[in-house]
Amino acid sequence: MGGGDPAEVTIWGASAGGGSVTAQLIAGGAFDEPPFSAAIAEYPWWQPYINETQQDITYRHALELSQCKTTTCLRALPEEQMVVLAQAVLNASYPGPGAVYGVVVDDKFILDLPSQEFACGHFHDVPLIVGHSVNEGSIFVRRNYSPQVMATDDAELLFPFAGPAFLSRLYNLYPRAAYDSISNQTVGWFGDFNINCPTYHTAHNAIDRTSNKSAVWKMLFNAGRKRHGATFEYLNSNYTGLPQASNQTLGQIMSSYWMSFIMTQDPNVLRMDRAPDWPSYASGGIGTLDTGEAVGFQTLEVMDDAMEAVVDNDASAKCDFFASRAFQVQN
Repeated sequence: MGGGDPAEVTIWGASAGGGSVTAQLIAGGAFDEPPFSAAIAEYPWWQPYINETQQDITYRHALELSQCKTTTCLRALPEEQMVVLAQAVLNASYPGPGAVYGVVVDDKFILDLPSQEFACGHFHDVPLIVGHSVNEGSIFVRRNYSPQVMATDDAELLFPFAGPAFLSRLYNLYPRAAYDSISNQTVGWFGDFNINCPTYHTAHNAIDRTSNKSAVWKMLFNAGRKRHGATFEYLNSNYTGLPQASNQTLGQIMSSYWMSFIMTQDPNVLRMDRAPDWPSYASGGIGTLDTGEAVGFQTLEVMDDAMEAVVDNDASAKCDFFASRAFQVQN
């Protein structure tokens, strides 16, 4: 976050923090003025947003395991006991929807699933950067799926409201023949539903709904570790000069984009001279507004030794599928 005056504040988060940024964008249905003026959501984590009934299961586990009867009792527990209880609740809830802690659709702070809120235009109208790494799902999926029924079992646990038609369509879009292993097949759809597609849902709805359609930018990070969190060494180092970045020049360029956006709400205004122009997500269309082909879904692909504008690979049937099944994937 940069600044203190809401007119000067930029909220920025990555992974769960990126998911938190998108939650702030839709908070309360965006009915009032936001306490920020711009947002950066890196690889936003949209794990299933559980409902209040599912949350109540977690709450009841907490009461039972702590021998409490009320929330007041839970709040009075010492820190050491709360740490043990938090893990015990997860263990008791596994493999159901309460086996993770996350965002709840509570009809107060979060009124609906994020894909639905963005589709309806219920989000704050501010300049926006979104992005993700090229290989998002790999660190979250086990590497020893065999046979495919194991991966399907995990999908059914992750999506308790899904059925056989959902799974068949999922495997139509992510066919086994397109991957060298069942694990990488699972990496494909897990990374898409949880991280990649949320950047598309956020960006393309921002183009449709915000007042400044050119103030949306997207990045595909294909450098460094190329996995979830790969931009960290280039933006968040605790040491001056970004020594953990494998490419110092790239670290300087990335930092200049971020500082420019925080200071001017545009990553290009104060970028380094050697940094290429970061195209707006709306740019690059093959036609005009009149012909209905104005938006090019332009994304800046960042590689170790080059940067180039590419068409967003997440503007796809795969992401449209997850959006159409929002109430089954719960995001």
